[in-house]
Amino acid sequence: MRSAAVAVIGGGVMGASAAYHLAARGQRDVVILDRGERAGTGSTGRATGGFRAQYGTAINVRLSLLARDLLRRFEADTGVDPGYHPAGYLWLAVTPGELASLQAGQRVQQAEGLTEAVTVTPDDVARLNPALRLEGIVGGTFCPSDGFLRPLAILDGYLRAASRLGARIEWETEVTGLTRGRGGRIDTVETSRGAVAVDAVVNAAGAWAARVGDLAGVEVPVTPVRRQIAVTAPTDALPAGMPMTIWAGDGFHLRVRDGRVLLLWPTPGVPGRPYDDSVDGGWIDAVTAMAHARVPALRAVPVDRAGSWGGLYEMSPDKHAILGAQPTCPNLFCINGASGHGVMHAPALGRLLAEIMCDGHASTLDVRSLEPGRFDRGESIPVAELL
Repeated sequence: MRSAAVAVIGGGVMGASAAYHLAARGQRDVVILDRGERAGTGSTGRATGGFRAQYGTAINVRLSLLARDLLRRFEADTGVDPGYHPAGYLWLAVTPGELASLQAGQRVQQAEGLTEAVTVTPDDVARLNPALRLEGIVGGTFCPSDGFLRPLAILDGYLRAASRLGARIEWETEVTGLTRGRGGRIDTVETSRGAVAVDAVVNAAGAWAARVGDLAGVEVPVTPVRRQIAVTAPTDALPAGMPMTIWAGDGFHLRVRDGRVLLLWPTPGVPGRPYDDSVDGGWIDAVTAMAHARVPALRAVPVDRAGSWGGLYEMSPDKHAILGAQPTCPNLFCINGASGHGVMHAPALGRLLAEIMCDGHASTLDVRSLEPGRFDRGESIPVAELL
């Protein structure tokens, strides 16, 4: 039987970040187990690559600020450019209530050190994104240090750096069982390629985290929810440096990536459809109509239906990450439930988990509010209305 000090289940950006940060802390006997045939075949490869610190809860703002620091030195640490580009996030309000909610979130952001986040008027909106139809917009918020990153570059950087530090990666290896021994601890990971004796296990299975919990006999409250992305044909109708632009009320947003415009609108997803990258035709019609009404420059730009895609969010009950050891299985560590914030928070969450596993606690940030046991204790994080 082969062995490892730590088995990381899942080779997406969360698992790769955890493996790298563990190896960087000196834990070199780490193996990543992933059922995909290669890197990027899961949710990471379907992410759109947004990055923001404009959140309505203090812990998410702190995670973003830590992640931003780590992204700025990512190339020096890993040798790969993460593609962090601070084009900004522009949030739009069409009612006074929406604007008040955005401003309430901004007070949280500024209290945590995001002092560059500001409230904007309709005139400011016209300057920041001249392509928008301004009718009905009463204002919004803007943060110039928000922007974009390259999900697959971050994944590649962490996997390469972890490998250089001694971590091993096993693709096409499905975890089929977790055997618990003395003290309720996992001592063996059963896989499609044989058993692995372990000292600790990291659940980095993304939208499939609950299945890993089931194998260990513990509940991991993560639900997979499908999200859809419509993409236009190649176009220069909008500038490449346009900020991510989001209507706060209904969540419609758009950005430019690689010479195309991505159109997004978070309607209720369909759970339990692994690796389903299909997009509903009716949804494409609806999101295209929204884009044409709000961004007139896109009316003459066709949508590439065949090039549109879907992916899975890993949703926790309070839409915040689950980080740390399972209370009833002390050597099973969660890095799950980022709820659509996974790629952008992966640098921070991987570092913090490595601190928890190596030192017994996270020293960079106080992340006790993200502990897996919070739901059983009735300590879910209150969810901000719009952010």
